[in-house]
Amino acid sequence: MQRRLAEFAASREWQPYHTPKNLAAALSVEAAELLEIFQWLTPEQADRVMEDPDAAHRVADEVADVLAYLLQFCEVLGVDPLAALSAKIDRNELRFPVGRPPGRSAPATERGDRHSSE
Repeated sequence: MQRRLAEFAASREWQPYHTPKNLAAALSVEAAELLEIFQWLTPEQADRVMEDPDAAHRVADEVADVLAYLLQFCEVLGVDPLAALSAKIDRNELRFPVGRPPGRSAPATERGDRHSSE
């Protein structure tokens, strides 16, 4: 998918615009557009959003836009998104051990972290 997105952008000569800053901004805008679909829904309505074909189509389109910009961002910066995700899950497994109350991370000394926020 990253190659296909890169070829799509290259054929339209969009590379000068695909800077990390611009792609991060576009990613944020598309994530906000996804959020906008749910903005005024109750939790129950949000759970059923995919039952409405028009809403489901909008959700799928915004998910595609978010993923496309994220993959392009990763391509430009040389980040392997699956490796980054795997490493983050590994850190979170240490940070949030099984059996600890929800929302309570392990102390930094148990995790081996130097920084308190991740």
